[in-house]
Amino acid sequence: MRINKPLFTLGLGWLLLSAGDSMTHADEGMWLFNDPPRKLLKERYNFDVTDAWLEHVQKSSVRFNSGGSGSFVSEDGLIMSNHHVGADTLQKISDKEHDYLKNGFYARTLAEEKRAPDLELNVLMSMEDVTARVNAAVKPGLSDEEAFKARRSVMAEIEKESKDKTGLRSDVVTLYQGGRYHLYRSKRYTDVRLVFAPEQQIAFFGGDPDNFEYPRYDLDICFFRAYEEGKPSKLPLRLTWSQQGTAEADFIIVSGHPGRTSRLLTVDELEYLREFRLPNTLRRLFRLEVLLGSYSARSQENARRAKDDFFGVQNSRKALKGELGGLLDPKVMERKKADETKLREAAAARDDLKDALAAYDRIAAAQKIIGENARVYNLLEAGSAFNSELFGIGRTLLRAGEERPKPNGERLREFTEAGRESLELQLFSDKPIYNDLEELLLADSLTYLAEEMGATNSLVRQVLAGKSPSERAAELVNSTKLKDVSLRKKLFENGKSAVESAKDPMIALAQLIDADARAVRKIIETQGEAKQQAHAKIAKARFALEGTGKYPDATFTLRLAYGAVKGYQESGKQMPAHTRIAGLYERAAEQQYRPPFDLPKLWLDRKSKLDLKTPLNLVSTADIIGGNSGSPTIDRKGELVGIIFDGNIQSLVLDFIYTDEQARALSVDSRGIIEALRKVYRADKLVNELTNGKVSK
Repeated sequence: MRINKPLFTLGLGWLLLSAGDSMTHADEGMWLFNDPPRKLLKERYNFDVTDAWLEHVQKSSVRFNSGGSGSFVSEDGLIMSNHHVGADTLQKISDKEHDYLKNGFYARTLAEEKRAPDLELNVLMSMEDVTARVNAAVKPGLSDEEAFKARRSVMAEIEKESKDKTGLRSDVVTLYQGGRYHLYRSKRYTDVRLVFAPEQQIAFFGGDPDNFEYPRYDLDICFFRAYEEGKPSKLPLRLTWSQQGTAEADFIIVSGHPGRTSRLLTVDELEYLREFRLPNTLRRLFRLEVLLGSYSARSQENARRAKDDFFGVQNSRKALKGELGGLLDPKVMERKKADETKLREAAAARDDLKDALAAYDRIAAAQKIIGENARVYNLLEAGSAFNSELFGIGRTLLRAGEERPKPNGERLREFTEAGRESLELQLFSDKPIYNDLEELLLADSLTYLAEEMGATNSLVRQVLAGKSPSERAAELVNSTKLKDVSLRKKLFENGKSAVESAKDPMIALAQLIDADARAVRKIIETQGEAKQQAHAKIAKARFALEGTGKYPDATFTLRLAYGAVKGYQESGKQMPAHTRIAGLYERAAEQQYRPPFDLPKLWLDRKSKLDLKTPLNLVSTADIIGGNSGSPTIDRKGELVGIIFDGNIQSLVLDFIYTDEQARALSVDSRGIIEALRKVYRADKLVNELTNGKVSK
């Protein structure tokens, strides 16, 4: 996940009945590894969480910075994630003659493994609470703008100190919307090589029609290997493979990196999402879906070039449509309002918590200002008016020249010293950039700029320079030199004067809008600081009234979720806890093998070799969201029994509120993975590594 899907019409009236229930009555929570729900797990599942168990799972879990999760499954650096998480790399290493995203890949030897051009993996090594130090830097009486600068400065200082001391990637993470700040230290892996990927048609069987649906029949897996100093990484901790798998009602745990949830937002913030942000984003996604669909239909090569982007747009469109459906359900909003009223009334009854009441008003005022500036921010700073890889490179070089000479704590966050290695990995990537696709996307986004700001707007006229959007896009893409990685390195290393003297048209375009973009970014960041301070007061009240044993909203950092393997009722029909390989062939046959229900040739040719009763997918009540894709599903013994790849359509409301009535996390079953690898792909060496935990000699 990239969790995303179709229009959402759940009846959630039962949620009101459980609004006051303790979390011990549901498998709710995306828990911090340094604050796990020990009591809940013991009471609900008789599971004892030990420090040794936590360390083992933590250091076996992997974050894909391209957006997803994974896990180490061999002492020789083998990593398992989803095909759709690996798709970014599969797209980048493919060409016209070798479409690895579509046709799959298998390296039968270490020498055949293919290096990802710009993939960074992170493994969390330690966490430290730095709340007191961060808050101490924001002195009483500072304006919101001054407070933002002070907080940015101290966070950059903490990160640099940690990076210099440990050599580890160091990130100060904001939790509880500003109630806590934790320093996360992670080991980076940047020599990452592709080992195995199935065909996209079996990884994403059923395509868009079955996406976020259940029952499902997907082999959504992908294997990579981490290298250090040119050799496979040797790992003291990794997950072992379960031979037994799961049965209905079995306890499971998910360790992964959920990207974002909005459960602690105020009602005013949720109403802004419902009325403005989600509808506007959806309109943009619908537009891009039509554009990329038309481009892809023109030729097979076009389809290959746009495939990963097209999938991402479709997936996001369906996900956000489902999220909007959740916020349009009056019962969901009534519950959120009831929860907020309850907290407000409890805080009002205590003199030491009355600051929380004013905090809600402060958030509402800040959100209003954000809303008034969101259109320009999205166009100029977020880049929806300049949808181009080459423009992004140009802006990064321009701003690097401006930011890097500044003191570390005064730079824009993306240019601080602690993040320099990750920035350079992306900036100097030699991934393919296709001029025709760049022109298409940039022309459309320039058209969008003119539509939103007006063709007579002075900035629009300067951007278009007397040309149509299509002409201007073609001119920019075909005259820039920024596809040359060696030039990017030279400009980055030599700084502002070199960037200015390059006189590259993409850099010039970025410079043209930079003052306006920075100005609106400053407004958004200042109001974000106001909201953060206000949320900290609300968090203080919540901790005082409810205790500190609560989980924060997701932040694309490592979390622990738990639940049970469990089917559910839908429209009077029982949905099974597991699907089986037989169901894959039945689903294909009932759809007469029409795309996207066609099967790869290997799966047709080797059907007779398979045990069709083998479980392929499973569902559980674990609390997940986008970013959990590739997360290991493990049993109480700590063995891997599956890998998260999606949620069902009923799970789309989980961004705002938890339910386990029908919402389910979907995993590929460990038994189905082994059956397919052994009998369809004849990948015996890979199977042996998974089951033995090391490369076979």
